[in-house]
Amino acid sequence: MADHLEASVTLPSDPASVSAARAYVVGTLAEWGLPADTEVSDAIRLIISELATNAVQHTLGQSPTFTVDVALDRDEQLRIGVTDSHPRLPRRLPAAVQQDNGRGLVIIRWLAAECGGRLRIRPTREGGKTISIELPWTVPAQPVPAAGQQEP
Repeated sequence: MADHLEASVTLPSDPASVSAARAYVVGTLAEWGLPADTEVSDAIRLIISELATNAVQHTLGQSPTFTVDVALDRDEQLRIGVTDSHPRLPRRLPAAVQQDNGRGLVIIRWLAAECGGRLRIRPTREGGKTISIELPWTVPAQPVPAAGQQEP
């Protein structure tokens, strides 16, 4: 595979874009060799859902679009980020407010850690922010058929 692969899509800040972001990331990773039926793929699907949902819900109409970036460096590190143009960085809400929401970044941080990665939050030069995860790239080995057997 190449030393560096990257893909990007910009979507409207609309609830329907959450599923589009998820499909884009999962499809891109499948093209790069990560099967959609792995635990890592499931974790990434949930992470991108949370990141895209946050970009739609918490920008308060101040970010008409958000961008999803996916990058793979040297078959070693995967980075998935969501960038919006709203200037406010995410913050943890008080426990009383967290009854129905406010746990997205906690979930993302936990899932990233479970996969051996981490969460990063960075302001952009344009005044917005990028929230990304960095994970080690681990593609499950394809089973090798025994001598005399055919692949399914």
